[in-house]
Amino acid sequence: MTIIVKNKATLVYDDFTFNCCIGKKGLTKNKIEGDKKTPKGTFSLGNLYYRKDRNPKPLTKLKCISIRKSMGWCNDIKNKKYYNKLIKINKEIKHEKLFRKDYKYDFMIPINYNTKKTELGNGSAIFLHLSNKLKPTLGCVALNKKDFLILVKLIDKKTKIKII
Repeated sequence: MTIIVKNKATLVYDDFTFNCCIGKKGLTKNKIEGDKKTPKGTFSLGNLYYRKDRNPKPLTKLKCISIRKSMGWCNDIKNKKYYNKLIKINKEIKHEKLFRKDYKYDFMIPINYNTKKTELGNGSAIFLHLSNKLKPTLGCVALNKKDFLILVKLIDKKTKIKII
């Protein structure tokens, strides 16, 4: 089964329809780091990361990984080795912190965009994550917490996401 992001406000999986939000500047086939656009295409999903200090482990068939303070996601367009990968936070490498003060990454799944043959500057840290009031993201797809928790009960590691 495939998760379909039908438009900037609707995500569909099987018989379920959820409200969602995407990048502030819409969708694109030509993603560029920092453009605030969500990439179009069909992508696999990564593991589910969660804040165990704030939430119990969710019911899901996905592999769950507890987020630690030292975890980051490299968005450094000058770092070929780590760009668009999970890293241990290092002052020398630009990154997105996963252990945040806000709630957005209390539950988060990397969307495997630009991960196989990673192209520097083509976009990084594209996640399925939480949103409180469904405000546009910087390029991710976001859901309300209750909808996210329903979705992760339904999907597994073979599930793809299609953003159209």
